[in-house]
Amino acid sequence: MIKELVKKSRSWRGYDESRKITREELAALVDCARFAPSSVNRQPFRYYLACEKEQLEKIQPLTGWARALPEKGLPYPGHRPTAFIVICQETEWQGDLNRFQKDVGIVAQTMLLAATEAGLGGIMIGNFSPEKISSALELPSHLVPLLIVAFGKPDETVVLTEAAPGASLDYYRDENDVHYVPKRRLEDILL
Repeated sequence: MIKELVKKSRSWRGYDESRKITREELAALVDCARFAPSSVNRQPFRYYLACEKEQLEKIQPLTGWARALPEKGLPYPGHRPTAFIVICQETEWQGDLNRFQKDVGIVAQTMLLAATEAGLGGIMIGNFSPEKISSALELPSHLVPLLIVAFGKPDETVVLTEAAPGASLDYYRDENDVHYVPKRRLEDILL
């Protein structure tokens, strides 16, 4: 069951904008993530929830998407996420920004799996300026954005493929805009 959920949880770059996500739905994702393991149980994060049009319009232009496909201009207009969660480190609780990098991935993946289970999807976005996001959202200086997770109802086709040894792992899109994601074979990663 978890394997199927993980395979269904993709990095979505196209969304059905008619499916709005509520603040309550975002809070439920954070509520799920707060139970995830945390280094030394410090739980150093705070979460900025964005689902209102004004918030989305501030965040979207400050994010970079699909570095391997810059010519595509993803996400396409009309297919943008309808919510974001900005994961911030509370430096008054824990000042070392590098100490909890793995925890960021754990909470983000937990939220993405919970979203997938709810029929939604998302993507982790690390391509942004923390300073610009802080300024746009008027965050206090003790909250440092570490990762942005976009959410919405997926509106694209993503296909997982097996990559032969030495083959490219770059994701790509075909002439029908189907998104292909090569994955290394199990036998090639086991020691």
